[in-house]
Amino acid sequence: MIQRYMDLEKRFRVKPGHLKLADHEPGDTARLDKHTSEELRAKDLARLDALQERLYAEGRRSLLVVFQAMDAAGKDGTIKHVMSGLNPQGVRVTSFKQPTRTELAHDWLWRHQLALPARGEIGIFNRSHYEEVIVVRVHPEYLGGQEADWEERYDAITGWERHLHASGTRVVKFFLNVSKEEQRERLLARAEEADKNWKFSAADVAERERWDDYQHAYEQAIRATSTKDAPWYVIPADHKWLMRTAVASILVDHLEAMDPRFPEPSDEERAAIAEAVAKLRDE
Repeated sequence: MIQRYMDLEKRFRVKPGHLKLADHEPGDTARLDKHTSEELRAKDLARLDALQERLYAEGRRSLLVVFQAMDAAGKDGTIKHVMSGLNPQGVRVTSFKQPTRTELAHDWLWRHQLALPARGEIGIFNRSHYEEVIVVRVHPEYLGGQEADWEERYDAITGWERHLHASGTRVVKFFLNVSKEEQRERLLARAEEADKNWKFSAADVAERERWDDYQHAYEQAIRATSTKDAPWYVIPADHKWLMRTAVASILVDHLEAMDPRFPEPSDEERAAIAEAVAKLRDE
């Protein structure tokens, strides 16, 4: 019997202070075949839908899901497949692009604070505040001549996420770990396939030349900011079917741990409901 939730959760969770990306195989299948993986995902997606309904009805807590990855790792597709069955009324997806002038006029966490999910919602960050310790670390010119203390920024992030957890927002973070070889194939597919050509960007190829710098920046950031209350998961991304199954399973695990409940009506509310039902039946 396959241990569906906790094995995947434990397998890919990053322990605080411990990470070597070289030890994480992008082609790992977690001992699953594609057919079994898809069966498990179908069950998890149904469970995810039921848990989201309870979270939305409860209206007291929220879930923030963070996705980070190299280009072409599969963030958009994973979000689409895992979240497709959820009620869009209770899901909010935010893709963070280059900061605007207004955003640059505030502190670097400001725009992310504005995009947080409301109580009862699932919020998804497609890229996130971690760009400020990854992309900016690889490209220090983005700081405009200013200096950045990376340890100080890690502390700011973990402090902010600790505050979110204490305030009722659970934070779950995924790094979709694609290999350099698989990224190359996916970038070529974008360039060569008509329905994917719009995704291709020469800038992605230019950034690929900084592969080792990005791997180092991700490793440092994830190691410093994976905590008990806001864990990181390094998800193998070379097999899309495994990546989507792992993300769905881990999200179900966290929502089940939150155990959202449908609100229980008070005695007064029950009496009002009974009276309203009686009126309807008498019509």
